[in-house]
Amino acid sequence: MRKQYLHLSAYSCDKCAGPVIAGSLGVRENEISKETEIKQVGAMCLSCGHRHDQAIEPARARSLSPLEWEFATATDAGQIAIDAGHTRIAYAEALNRVEPR
Repeated sequence: MRKQYLHLSAYSCDKCAGPVIAGSLGVRENEISKETEIKQVGAMCLSCGHRHDQAIEPARARSLSPLEWEFATATDAGQIAIDAGHTRIAYAEALNRVEPR
């Protein structure tokens, strides 16, 4: 049975030392297989909003246990379309933040 897992980790921001949350998604074909189709979701500081584009070395990051994350189905498509508006607003707000120098 194919399952998708969300991986989250946290580490300190290089700009403000605030908490950065990074995420990725991976798929397992069954319970004993290795994850495939691993996709980086991104990383962002919760304090200053700085987006981190480089992966952090594992020694600095604190990883949470993987969470099973259900795939979106065709019946969820209407809900996904509604939520897309909220995503655009959040993205615009993040772009409008002034980053400290």
